[in-house]
Amino acid sequence: MADSSTSRRGFASMDPDRKREIASKGGRAAHEKGTAHEFSPEEARAAGRKGGEVVSRNREHMASIGRKGGEAVSRDREHMAMIGRKGGETVSRDRQHMSEIGREGGESRRSDFPEEAQAPQA
Repeated sequence: MADSSTSRRGFASMDPDRKREIASKGGRAAHEKGTAHEFSPEEARAAGRKGGEVVSRNREHMASIGRKGGEAVSRDREHMAMIGRKGGETVSRDRQHMSEIGREGGESRRSDFPEEAQAPQA
């Protein structure tokens, strides 16, 4: 008598390509018959949200996705230059911030060259 755990009967024991072929035929038949379920925009949104919540729980996976995206974007030198220009324009509009940067820069220059800072000016 054959061992039931190694049975070659049933959908689960089939080759993945054969299962896909059968499922595809069933889907086509259901659409032709008019009994196939089609997601409404609301149902699709809810399903996508649910899937996104599940995937986003895996922090390592999300970090990997973020790294790949960052690497892809940073290869586009023109895009990165545009981001830098936008950031520079935004920061330079903040006069208080720019004056603090200037003061800090001047202070660090003086501490880098203490003999120049104390030299008498002519």
